[in-house]
Amino acid sequence: MEIEISSVKMLYRHLIFFAVQRCRMSDDLCRLTVKLTSFSHRFGLPLVRISVSDTGVGSKLEEYQYLKYRDDLVLANQWDGMISLATTSVSDSEIHNLNLNLKESNSAGRLTKLPSTTKNGVKFSGTEVSVSISKSLDDLLAEVTCFLQKMILVKIPKVVMELLVGGDDLLGAQTESRIVTIEGSSVYSPVESIKCLEVGLKDYVRKHHTCLSIGENLKGGTGVANSSGSSHGNSQVVEAVVIINEISELFPSSCMREQDMRTEILYFKDFVHCSVAQSSLDALTSINWKSYGLALRSVADHDGCVILEWENLPPHLHIHIAIHCYHRQYPSLPDRNLARKAVKCALDDLKENNQGVLLSTRELKMCDYALDLAKTLARLILSSNDLNFQEECCSLLGVQSQEVNPDSVGNCIREKIISVIGLNDRNSQKHKEAPSFLFEDDCFRKEDFMDEDYQEGEEAYISWDM
Repeated sequence: MEIEISSVKMLYRHLIFFAVQRCRMSDDLCRLTVKLTSFSHRFGLPLVRISVSDTGVGSKLEEYQYLKYRDDLVLANQWDGMISLATTSVSDSEIHNLNLNLKESNSAGRLTKLPSTTKNGVKFSGTEVSVSISKSLDDLLAEVTCFLQKMILVKIPKVVMELLVGGDDLLGAQTESRIVTIEGSSVYSPVESIKCLEVGLKDYVRKHHTCLSIGENLKGGTGVANSSGSSHGNSQVVEAVVIINEISELFPSSCMREQDMRTEILYFKDFVHCSVAQSSLDALTSINWKSYGLALRSVADHDGCVILEWENLPPHLHIHIAIHCYHRQYPSLPDRNLARKAVKCALDDLKENNQGVLLSTRELKMCDYALDLAKTLARLILSSNDLNFQEECCSLLGVQSQEVNPDSVGNCIREKIISVIGLNDRNSQKHKEAPSFLFEDDCFRKEDFMDEDYQEGEEAYISWDM
């Protein structure tokens, strides 16, 4: 399958993707370095060299044979289509140096072999890929930093990442060099990857939402789906994490605006952040969100960033979703789309472990009446002249004698009603069969109890675009 490079952003994302996969194939701790070096240009245009290096297994040219240069004026003004490659495997005695010209359609003329460099008997493996881009260093640095910060979220096993930035003058002397970010994830194992994704998403939410106070309790749910129902071999795995955070009403209104009724989907393919695959996007829109008390208004794709917009999300509530699709081994062929199942499992997990969260539309309507019902029952209890009756009722409710008043009794009854409603809602999700009704004309239809899983077994091929 050809991958058409249509922008500088797409180019460096693919170069980083290949480096991550070489690290995954390595048995040792791997270092992945992205370096941006600015140069003075004789025509006064900014020029930045992007170098992506790794200490994983040596590069295979097959990684680049499917890359295609798009004939685009904007891209042509920024990149000449040349890629410089230096790579070696542990068993090699030399470092192989090559140039790739993606503008060349002839495969024979595309590759130019340069003189090799001897390793002098030293055993190591690694790859460095470089391209020169005509673009502002500050703009490119901001883009790459944001991209790597999202990659850190998935905690790539046995990989340490760093981003370096520097500059060379016309004589080749280095004028500046500094580490922008470095992240190690060697302590994480693939078995714990779903937990790593949950921790990473929570860290990301805390870092990017300034209205969250220190120690804010984020409610989370996780879900995992495997292709062919197998957890062994080279099966595809899709992991999903759903996080809900509530902003206190004490925070200023600007915080509420920051948390508007939108959710960005953070999507990862083989440990690299990328655009959401169309099949996964279709799967998300097919979820019966009403069974979780949500109404999806629209789905928008802004330059590879997918945003879900809700109709009924309270202003103090925000939802975050991360999806990671990967294969247990690399390379591998694409497998079926499992995103929908994984996200539904994460939603169910969140609902199961957090009382009153993600109640269905039906249960939310019932909760609207809970306060009035609780006040009525509290007044009935406290209006009784039988003190023994009052004491027994308060004892059953768990209200201390010194706290007996209409508000305390009413609040306690309301909490118990909502608790029962939530328990009934969770149980209805576990049992797909609709309960029998006393009356055929009951206002609640069977469909209200059943999640519309008509596409649960539907197969869709997954495709992705960096």
